[in-house]
Amino acid sequence: MAVLQWALFSRSRVGVSALAVCLLTLLVGCDGEKKADKAKQAVAAPPPAVIVAEVVSKTVPIYGDFVAHTDAKETVEIRARVQAYLEAQHFTEGTLVKKDQLLFTLDKREYESKLLQAKAELEGAMARLGKTEVDERRLKPLAERKAVPQQDYDNAVANLRTARAGVSAAKAGVVDAELNLSYCTIRSPIAGLIGKRLVAPGNLVGKNEATLLDTVSSVDPMRVNATISDAEYLKFSAQFAEKGSPASGSVLELLLADGSVYPHKGKVVIVDRAVDMKTGTLSMVAEFPNPDGLLRPGQFGRLRAPIETVENAILVPKRAVQEVQGAQTVLVVGADDMVALRTIRPGESVGQDLIVLDGVKPGERVIVDGIQKARPGSKVNPSEAQATSPAPAKVEEKAQAAEAKPAANAKGK
Repeated sequence: MAVLQWALFSRSRVGVSALAVCLLTLLVGCDGEKKADKAKQAVAAPPPAVIVAEVVSKTVPIYGDFVAHTDAKETVEIRARVQAYLEAQHFTEGTLVKKDQLLFTLDKREYESKLLQAKAELEGAMARLGKTEVDERRLKPLAERKAVPQQDYDNAVANLRTARAGVSAAKAGVVDAELNLSYCTIRSPIAGLIGKRLVAPGNLVGKNEATLLDTVSSVDPMRVNATISDAEYLKFSAQFAEKGSPASGSVLELLLADGSVYPHKGKVVIVDRAVDMKTGTLSMVAEFPNPDGLLRPGQFGRLRAPIETVENAILVPKRAVQEVQGAQTVLVVGADDMVALRTIRPGESVGQDLIVLDGVKPGERVIVDGIQKARPGSKVNPSEAQATSPAPAKVEEKAQAAEAKPAANAKGK
């Protein structure tokens, strides 16, 4: 009995061992198949798709940005020049007004009365002048014949002169009264933008001084004031040496406070007489068309002006440049589509491009999209960037889709 049990136990151990060997063999086979599949997929995976741009060489201008603020070409203070009550306002605050447009009227009754009085005094002076002229004409022949004392004729001449002076004074009084009356009607001396009124109708103005009522500023064209260094001015003026003056070039741009570029170009109209000895800067005034009234006095921005021209500058897109451990680098794709890492020496920025002083040559291709998928020494599938390329995110999505599609086809096979 014991022998029979031992035999059955031995057979069961042999069966279990055989089963374990079979399972182990099956697992090893599956793992080998998986590794083989992965190796096949790695071999079949295509190189990553990237977007490249060609390095170009051309002559480009270098621009300088200068802190600037806008200022009206003409600013006029509207004041009450005579003492009177402000009767009415004839404009809407904060709007454009025309030249000679009626702005305010003052109570003119007092000055109308003074004008009538001055005219009456003139009429009296004219009457006295007429009488003295008659007396002088009557006594002159008599005095010549010694028919009347010479003193009588001399008195008549003196009275004539006094009467003439009185007429002149009366005429001046009339002119002064008319002038004061005209000050009761206040018009805009220029066309421009009027601000908020400072005095409301019903208030007494012009007492002891000319009361400020409002201010009008011209808006088209608008002036932009900036300061530039002596060295920058020399470079800037050299751009227009052939034209004789930097003021002759209409190539200035204005960057507004929100970062947008003002749509109209400007030109330099005034360069200050001398450089400030304390700051080493020179004041410059430019003018910009402002037909829509977008610019207003007192705005801040940046004046962008060409200060230098670089001949045969080597340009690469800024998107292609990476910073690695403080060095500027680009990924260059060779004729065999192999990637190489290049360290460049950057220069000035020109719009969306960067001037490269050393590191790449014209005609070479640099990766602008898909940089994170490319590795130096590996192969890529490059495609040229279009002139009107979509946004970087969309380009990246297209590159990823182009890479995923061949991989999916290979896996399906």
